[in-house]
Amino acid sequence: MKSIVTFGEIMLRLATPDYLRFGQTDRLTATFGGGEANVAVSLANYGLPVEFVTRLPQNDLAVACVNDLRKYGVGTRHIVYGGERLGIYFLETGAVARASKVVYDRAHSAMADVRPGMIDWERILHDARWFHWTGITPALSSGAADACLEAIAVANRLGVTVSTDLNYRKNLWQYGKKASEVMPALVAGCDVILANEEDAEMVFGVKPEGFHVERTAGHIEPAAFESVCRQLIARFPRVRKTIITLRGSVNANHNTWSGVLFDGQRLHCSPSYDITHIVDRVGGGDAFMGGLIYGLLSFPDDDRRALHFAVAASCLKHTVYGDYNQVTVAEVEKLMAGDASGRVAR
Repeated sequence: MKSIVTFGEIMLRLATPDYLRFGQTDRLTATFGGGEANVAVSLANYGLPVEFVTRLPQNDLAVACVNDLRKYGVGTRHIVYGGERLGIYFLETGAVARASKVVYDRAHSAMADVRPGMIDWERILHDARWFHWTGITPALSSGAADACLEAIAVANRLGVTVSTDLNYRKNLWQYGKKASEVMPALVAGCDVILANEEDAEMVFGVKPEGFHVERTAGHIEPAAFESVCRQLIARFPRVRKTIITLRGSVNANHNTWSGVLFDGQRLHCSPSYDITHIVDRVGGGDAFMGGLIYGLLSFPDDDRRALHFAVAASCLKHTVYGDYNQVTVAEVEKLMAGDASGRVAR
């Protein structure tokens, strides 16, 4: 079976425990995570062959990181080595009215210093059927953006499906170019676009009229985003499907979660899940993307089912600590079937 390839930066995640603030804690919990690596772990959990491509330094932290990915069944044979350091991000988990905070320490990381020509995309993508990247990668540096564009061009030429999660991170665009300048050329080579309620507006100025994310009060009307999907497909003719995740925020621990998928003609809407006790929402969008790729490949003639799988998978991720969504296909399908009781499985 041909593999799925994801490309991006993986980082050391250092998180405060027990909802403590940065200034309160004397210890941090160390794990690994990053958008494209999180997608890869989801796909490996679902039994699909997946390769994660990145650039890592040659040190013990990188060895630990690679071993962690391999533990979940993610392929690491195409990782390239060089550069000075592994990127780090610090997480302070919010509670109720206090939002979570992320502090990045990833300047001059091995991945931020990647350049075109360092990765043999011809060899990597020759036996691939899907290539996935996110808007985080081109935000790191001009070199990372160019390397990503290089990969997309090869994937397009080889007939490999390309997907992106727009994933706008304003704090990362620091090298002199705006997302609106860099992203269009990259997205033009994509077949599938994923965004949240704000990404399309922040990157392309596309937004639903009258929508304000801070005023959702836990409810978002899915139909309002059909116009966003139509505008994205009109702007990027190669795109076949546009998907929007919809998060209604009651508070930091209580969200509603749903999504829509537009196939160029019809808008599919998912059920809305009421997530009342969030364990960890970081990686929720990546869990959605992993579920979506699995769904589109497994149910190629049923976009509605693919969407429902992605939303249910991501809902479950909110109950799992860490960046990775460590759930199985059976667990996702159980929730899709309506079993949200949480009863002990004996």
